[in-house]
Amino acid sequence: MISALVLAGTRPGGDPFARELGVAHKALIELAGKSLLQRVVEALYAAGIERVLVSTGEGPVAVLARELGAETIAPRAGPSGSVAAAFEHLGAPMVVTTSDHALLRPEWICELIDKTPENADLSVMLAERGVVEKAMPETRRTYLRFADGHWSGCNLFYLQTPTARSAIDTWSMVEADRKRPWRIAARLGPGTLFSMLLGRLTMAQGLSRLGKRIGIDAALVPASDGLAAVDVDKAADLEAVRALVGAAQEKASSPKL
Repeated sequence: MISALVLAGTRPGGDPFARELGVAHKALIELAGKSLLQRVVEALYAAGIERVLVSTGEGPVAVLARELGAETIAPRAGPSGSVAAAFEHLGAPMVVTTSDHALLRPEWICELIDKTPENADLSVMLAERGVVEKAMPETRRTYLRFADGHWSGCNLFYLQTPTARSAIDTWSMVEADRKRPWRIAARLGPGTLFSMLLGRLTMAQGLSRLGKRIGIDAALVPASDGLAAVDVDKAADLEAVRALVGAAQEKASSPKL
């Protein structure tokens, strides 16, 4: 049985963007008549996930999560702490995503699971810049530059085996340095750092080396749809996503000739 964790914690004092929109939490932002949390939980169930756990404090998000059929668990310090607590609760295999993954689709979750090699303990879905810009040219993302392109995170992870537990302890380091990948490379030794600086290290190689450093097999799953890398962090993101979803609904409701 594959389970899933939805990270729905918030920073101390709340999220400024949520307050700007008059809601208590980003997970409660509405998109096409549904909250972001509802869209995420429904996508997970539609992908065949049998058990969903939402990491959040008591309040409206927890209430909604339980109404949607999910369980809840109190968040810990930082995403890595919350993932560790959930992994103790659920075990492997476990998909990890976030409550603001506004466009999450069942097929992306299935792609992550199906394309993870059998021998991998953990996999990460990332989208290459060309794929992202083809899907949504106007979006602005943070990219990691490697020999095989510029990559953006999709907030989709798959902890396939119990051994993946070793990676959670390293997660906090990656969180801190995610916008400065050379620091991550430096931690892996001078050979890895020089390969990256010289443009010789691919994203898959970087993940593999990071995995071996902490005693696991880690794999890259390239996203086939660049929209998997689109999240909602500011008003411009929400406006673009609402336009995209509105256009898709209009197309679906138009009579076929």
